[in-house]
Amino acid sequence: MSRPLEGIRLLEWASFINGPGAGYMLGDLGAEVVKIEQPGVGDPARGSQRLWDRQMMLPHGLNLVFETFNRNKRGVALDISKGRGLEVFYALVKRSDVFYTNYREGLRKRLGLDYQTLCKHNPEIIYVVASGYGSKGEDAEKRAFDVLVQARSGLMMACGDRDSSEPHEIVGAVVDQLAATMTAYAILAGLLAKERTGVGQEISVSMLGSAIHLQALNIQTSLWRGRQQPRHSRTRSGNAFTNSYQCADGKWIELSDMQYDRFWDNVRETLDLPENEVQRSFATPDMRRTNNKEFIKLLDSVFARRPRQEWVALFKEKAQFAWDIVNTVSEAAQDPQVLANDYVTDFHHPVLGEVKVPGVPFSLSKMETGPRTKAPELGEHTEEILLELGYGWDDIAQMKDEGVI
Repeated sequence: MSRPLEGIRLLEWASFINGPGAGYMLGDLGAEVVKIEQPGVGDPARGSQRLWDRQMMLPHGLNLVFETFNRNKRGVALDISKGRGLEVFYALVKRSDVFYTNYREGLRKRLGLDYQTLCKHNPEIIYVVASGYGSKGEDAEKRAFDVLVQARSGLMMACGDRDSSEPHEIVGAVVDQLAATMTAYAILAGLLAKERTGVGQEISVSMLGSAIHLQALNIQTSLWRGRQQPRHSRTRSGNAFTNSYQCADGKWIELSDMQYDRFWDNVRETLDLPENEVQRSFATPDMRRTNNKEFIKLLDSVFARRPRQEWVALFKEKAQFAWDIVNTVSEAAQDPQVLANDYVTDFHHPVLGEVKVPGVPFSLSKMETGPRTKAPELGEHTEEILLELGYGWDDIAQMKDEGVI
């Protein structure tokens, strides 16, 4: 089967997660992605030893971070600070539909990789910058990492328990991943605009903007209501039926129903709530809201009577209200519903063997999506691509001698 972005050529000069992530996503859709790295050094993600106290190095010198965000790419080791290297880079620009980067403007201008310069070599190029804080303002050139943008965007103070005033980091580079998704989104917008108008353009995406976008409802509440949504509190939730409850085996179930008053009779029957307590303190919606702390304590005691598996079986049979299990990340990666939809999918890695990797979060009825190739070794496809550009073996040998490749 064909893929939706076959024939689209992307040129990547980016590192870590925010920029490279967009490339693997569009590569999953069939785009040809060429990744430029510094000879002998490469993307710094190749050397990431530990993240969140977990080892990132894999067997055979591979790196988990690099492998995750650089599949579906061909790799070129090229020193673009040298004249011959810049010549090769411009040749790649001429044949590319999109150039994207997460390096800062000062470095791009210094090396001759700014938008105006690349337009001289390809006037129709779509030029995408995935920055930390946006292209305008005093912090446009500020260095950014996932955790810093979580802090700046308010996300850290929106997460965690209401009873704590400490910032709460979300592990897993979630803002990086979101910003990479927004970069892919921006690239697709640029490609569609070019198809309709014939004009390429410069596009700015940022981690900060992505994190603000993620919190659209909370941001809008703050702007229009004068205050943000409070942090969640499991023990003081105003709606006891939008909350987490621990079962007898230590595992958790999440309830989330904005209309649980509508299903109140079903709640009482399914959970077998004690009638005397219900009538005394929880019989009406107003009573349940007023006595929310006591209602949560009652539900805590009810859920503690059975292991989660029994609650799941009971809920599948009787519950009309909304519920689900609380997974760990490891459990989510093995969840039958996740696997059934290829959100985690099988992949043959020529070095690591048969493995599972995150897939594409949507499917197309008439086209294929998903991982195609492993992340490239440093400079793995340099010679192959130079030959495609019309360079000969003597040119390649000379560039090696000069340290260009």
